[in-house]
Parts: sequence; structure tokens; C-alpha cells
Amino acid sequence: MLTSRLSRRAVLAGTAAAAAFTAVPVLQSGRAYGAETTAPAYRWRTAVIGGTGFVTGVLFHPAVRGLAYARTDIGGAYRWDDRGARWIPLNDDLGWDDWNLLGVEAMTVDPAHPDRIYLALGTYAQSWAGNGAVLRSENRGATWARTDLSVKLGGNEDGRGTGERLLVDPRDSDTLWLGTRHDGLLKSTDRGATWAVASTFPGTPSSSGQGVTLLVAAGRTLYAGWGDSDGTAANLYRTSDGTTWEAVPAQPSGTSAKVPIRAAYDCHTRELYVTYADAPGPNGQSDGSVHKLATASGTWTDVTPVKPGGTTTGGTARSSEAESEGGSSDTFGYGGVAVDARRPGTVVVSTNNRWAAVDTLYRTTNGGRTWTSLKESAVLDVSETPFLTFGAGKPKFGWWIQAVAVDPYDSQHVVYGTGATLYGTRDLKHWAPQIRGLEETSVRQLISPPTGEAHLLSGLGDVGVMYHERLTASPSRGMAANPVFGSATGLAQAAARPSYVVRTGFGDHGNGAYSNDGGKTWAPFAAQPALAKDAPGPIATNSDGSVLLWTFVHWDGTKYPAQRSTDNGATWSEVSTFPKGATPLADPADPTRFYAYDTDTGTLFASTDSGATFTGRAGGLPSGDSQFQLAAAPGRSGDLWLSTKTNGLYRSTDGGASFTKVTSCWASHTLAFGKAAKGADYPAIYQVGSTETITAVYRSDDGAKTWVRINDDQHQWGWIGAAIAADPRIYGRVYIATNGRGIQYGEPV
Repeated sequence: MLTSRLSRRAVLAGTAAAAAFTAVPVLQSGRAYGAETTAPAYRWRTAVIGGTGFVTGVLFHPAVRGLAYARTDIGGAYRWDDRGARWIPLNDDLGWDDWNLLGVEAMTVDPAHPDRIYLALGTYAQSWAGNGAVLRSENRGATWARTDLSVKLGGNEDGRGTGERLLVDPRDSDTLWLGTRHDGLLKSTDRGATWAVASTFPGTPSSSGQGVTLLVAAGRTLYAGWGDSDGTAANLYRTSDGTTWEAVPAQPSGTSAKVPIRAAYDCHTRELYVTYADAPGPNGQSDGSVHKLATASGTWTDVTPVKPGGTTTGGTARSSEAESEGGSSDTFGYGGVAVDARRPGTVVVSTNNRWAAVDTLYRTTNGGRTWTSLKESAVLDVSETPFLTFGAGKPKFGWWIQAVAVDPYDSQHVVYGTGATLYGTRDLKHWAPQIRGLEETSVRQLISPPTGEAHLLSGLGDVGVMYHERLTASPSRGMAANPVFGSATGLAQAAARPSYVVRTGFGDHGNGAYSNDGGKTWAPFAAQPALAKDAPGPIATNSDGSVLLWTFVHWDGTKYPAQRSTDNGATWSEVSTFPKGATPLADPADPTRFYAYDTDTGTLFASTDSGATFTGRAGGLPSGDSQFQLAAAPGRSGDLWLSTKTNGLYRSTDGGASFTKVTSCWASHTLAFGKAAKGADYPAIYQVGSTETITAVYRSDDGAKTWVRINDDQHQWGWIGAAIAADPRIYGRVYIATNGRGIQYGEPV
């Protein structure tokens, strides 16, 4: 994607077969590393979907053709591999305990040292999340050194599309600056190894708000945006000596210039362009503007292409958009800004949170006197990432556009990030996702069917359910339609009738659907319980598909009994004896049996009348566990396994009447069964859990007597506790649900 000499095929996403990722040595606090650990012979790849998450930043290196980096809000950072024409993930080695570091708050490159890259990591700044960290690399992210911070960062919080908040000082490559949300401005004089508060910076830290929103160099002067102004106080500061900071004189004020979002410097004209909004975004913006500062004279000019509401101020938009799509409902802020390093006065900016008229890029070639919207002439080709139509037939130009970049070696190579992908063009007209290798999906459910074309069905956050007829290309059907779900909450298959599949989720035209062809096509339930609209939870179907059990948990935590249907969702009735909030599980061999584990009381409930009534069976099981899963071994009636986060693994062979503790592991988060090993009489068992000191992915070929770790320190992907599935047709293949790195799958080499 990010090279000046790519074919048309190469700029499209997802075409190349997914290759094994480059191993990146494991990160541990307090030292640099490079040694690889011994691991089982497994090859790990990503099931291709193509993006699906918020790309919050893109950086071209100013001195190296084809070198670029991208950051995401929950899926780590990536480096563009120019030779392989794909993105390389740089943070897959972050393990379970470091899950909070998969959100990238900011990144920066050193213009004078092309091999250096720095990342500021930290997903949440809340009290329950860990502190942030800075990673520094001397070899473009092949290996890292790490410094843990004493402050929190917020790569997946409001304002995550602003910045960059991290900067190498142009006067001294050993000096770095890091803007934080709640702890002011930090400074390092040893290339990020240690950090201290820049006490002379005038912004007053607070426990809320945005703090420093951007850092940018304009020549030898540094500028810092401040996101906690009320619109009248200063929100842009500068320093020429790295010590004394001052508010930039005559800076814009008012609601439309309340929060500095991003900035870019045109070194040819010595002008600094700044985008503003009334909120940090990506949501909640309704006003905004674009201004430029002539750094030599100190003169500010309003060059806003189109003011929210449809009027122009300063610059003039040369398109019909201002007239035909304006009006009071056309509210938005401004987001990304990038200058063309080859053409003075050529700048691209983006709107953000513009839902009525749809976001666009504006481009000027005369310093902002006139602008052209690129959306009206855009030809979007999403043929290799079909989910981007979102079931609507044609894609939109984008939303949540706060990351914009212009290739310093190709003026017509422009890229911009959205809430779902990264688009790029080579001619300012034809656009396609340039996302190959970058997968950011938050995965919720996985099924590997025993028969049929697809070896995998997935339930995802934000992009619903997908049918993976191939693992090396984005699903050709895109998001499951009729209805389309934003996020999936349930996915189940009839064990003895695998052509029958049901799904639940948050949809605009229904919250449940069924398929009679294994998940290729869908139809909505003829009716649904009233609770389904606001609280659609997991669903189960018995082994022959004749009964459905649907559960409901409201976003506020309120739990409800299950609802039951015996006519494919045409009518529903409450099952009052079902434990509220539990997840139903169907017996894989007996259609009259269902199970449910009540974590509040530590009791296993069972039904022998096809889910009409439930009674308590085994008690005294772990209660109050924050993460658990009840699973059934395929083809066996009553063979149940209970995995718990804090108490490990339990097994029942009598339908839940009694359980025995499995002593081979001390923590189990999620469990799956796959094709048995050659000569084995029991399915292979896979788990995300702990049999030793770390949480990892394990396989057992002897019924959980012994385990072997099958992932390695270079393939950990942070928190992977949502779901796991194993292939019933291919021994050794396992699918891992990640919270930001899509679907990872591994197989023996």
C-alpha cells in the first residue's frame, strides 16, 4: 500500500495469502531483549477480514520512501512492509497481563534516524486499568526496549484520534516529549528511557479532560495543543528553547476552536495548519474550524473550508456540497490535517463526526484560499473487503476521519483512517482500502462447523457475524445481513444439524436471525421478546435445532430469565426456572437437554425437557467468578467442562450432577474441542488458561491430563479470553478470539 510503485491489485486490501507474522521478541519490564523462547512448532496467522477498527494515526517517515507506521485504538501499532505490500503488527508479543498496552495513544519517528520508532501505549486511563508505557526501537520495531510510566494513557478513550502526542525534538534526537491526558507534559532526555514532568509547561493537569492533544515541530519551535480550555483561554502553546513555554498570541477562540485536534507544518511556506473542534472526538463534535499560522509574522488566518451549518469562512469550498448538503443539521468538527512535502501550500484536512452529509476530505493547493471536496469525485472500491458496504449496497466515504497523511514522495498518494479501515488513493479519485495485514476486530464468538464450505463462523464487535469461506481473504458476503447487526452477542449451531445456525446482536431491524444453509444466508426471527431490542444476549439451540433459548442482560447489569421458542422464533415464552443472566448450553447429542451455570450461586442447572424447565444439580462450584465458560464435549451426552478464571477447570460426566476438579491447570478462561490426535479416543482440548506461571494457549491430547503450550512469546495478543474454537476436521487447528487483533489461528507446522 504505502509505496509509490504499486499495482492496482496491490493497493487493495486482503488479496495476499496471510503469511506467518515476523517474530518479535517478548517485552518484559526494565530491560531490552532480543532472544526468542523455545515454543512448539505452530504457525500463527490472522484470518483475513480487513481492518474493522479505528485507525487513529498514520505516519510516513519524511526521509525514507515507503516507510510508514499506523496506530489503532485497541489493536497495537503496525509498520508498512514495502516489499511485501502489507502491514506488520508490532505488538503481538504483549501478553495477557499487558492487555492494557494494546491501545496506542501516540507514536513518533525520528527524522534524523530512520530506524527509530517510539510508541506511547495505554488503552484506558481509568482507575481499574494499568499505567501506560513507552516502547522504543532502534530497528523499526523488530525489537523493543520498554519504560513503564507512572501515569495512565487513553488510546481507546475520547480524543484518541487527536495528536500525535509524542514527538522527537527536532533540535536533539535524544529529547522526546509526551503529552498526557491528566498529568501534563512529560520530557525525556535519554531517548525515552526515563521521563519527568516538564514543570514549566503552563497547562494545568486535571483528573478529567484531555490535557495535551497534540505536539508538532515547526522548524525548531515546538507547539502543544491543550484540550481543557473553555474556548476563551489559551489552548495552543509554544517553546523555542525547550524550557520556556508561552501561549501563542492572537490564537483562535470560541466554540469552533475550543479543542486543537491536529496540526501540520508546511516548511516551504512556514505556515502551521491547525484543525479544531468543540470536542475531542471522535464522537460528540458539532462545530469546528481550520486555521493557519504564519510562524514568521505571527499572523493567523481562518481557512475553514466549510463551516458546520453550510457556510464558508476564509477559504471557499469548490463543490456543490456547501450548498446542497448544508444547513443546521450538518454539524461536524475538523479532524486530520496533512501537508504535501513536495508542493508548497497543498494541504488536506478532514471533517469528523459529520453524519448528515457524510465526512469528507478537503484539499487546497493555494494555502487554503480555495478547497475542493474529494468525496464527490471519489470512486470507492471495497471489493476485497466487502463488509465495508455494511449491508447497504455501497460504501460511504468514511466516518471518524482523524488520521490523514500525504506520502512525502508522492503527492497523489493520500491515506486516511476511519472507524473501520484505512483508505488510500494514487490519483485523488480512485480509493480502496489499504489495510492488508492490519486486523483490529474485537471478536466475541467463534464456531468451527463440522461440515460445509466454511471452517469458521465469527461473531464480532461492530461488524456483526461473518461466514469465512476462506481464511486468507475477507468474507465475500461481508457482514451477515437480514438483519445487519452492529455487534454480535450470540452465535450457535445445531450439533446434529449443522446447517442450522442462529445469531443475536444489536440490529436496527431485528435482533435475532436464523440460517438453514450453515450461515451463508439469513432470515430474521418472525418475532422477538421485547427485551431483545435493548438487551440481546447469548442464544443456544438444541442438537436438532427444534428449540431456541435466548438470554438477556441489560447494559446496566440487570439480568432476566431466558425466553424459549419451539417454532424457529415465531413465538417466545419465559422460562422462569432458568437462572437469570446465565448463558445456555445445549447438549451436543441429546436434543432434550440444556445446561446453564449460575455463577452467582455456583450451581449447575439442567433441563431434560428441551429447556421448558430447569432444576439445580451440582452446587458448591466457584461462584462470583468474573470469567467462566461451560462447554460440552462433542458427540457425548452429559460430558461437561467448566472453566473458571480463579479456580481452574472442572469436569462432569453425568450431565452436571457432580463435578471433579481437574488438577492439571490452575486457571482456565475459555475452552474448545477439536479433532482428536491420531490414535486418541477423546477430542483434542484447547484452552486459554494457566498451567504454569503465564496465561497462554494450550492443547491437551489426553483428556486434560497433560497440556502443551502452543503459542509463543511472540504471539500473545493481549487479552484473549472471549472465545476459542477448534477445528473438528483438521487436527491441531485452533482459532483464537482477540480483543483488537482479529481472529488468530494456528496449526502445527
